Amino acid sequence: MKITVKLFAGFRDNRFKMAEQDFPEAATVGDILTALNIDGPELGVALIDGRHVLPEQVLVDGQILSLFPKVGGG
Repeated sequence: MKITVKLFAGFRDNRFKMAEQDFPEAATVGDILTALNIDGPELGVALIDGRHVLPEQVLVDGQILSLFPKVGGG
């Protein structure tokens, strides 16, 4: 299935801003994080088609997944 993945902030480093990629049917947000070599604890927010989701969420063909890292500071 084809998923459009949008990466934000530090997740773009040595990756991409937006890309349409093929993933197996019933792939989860967590599966995509693994495929992109992003550690789960680094994830701040995941959105599918603009709605907040958890890493266990299963995607379907044609969806847009936006991934934001945790924000640090002090």
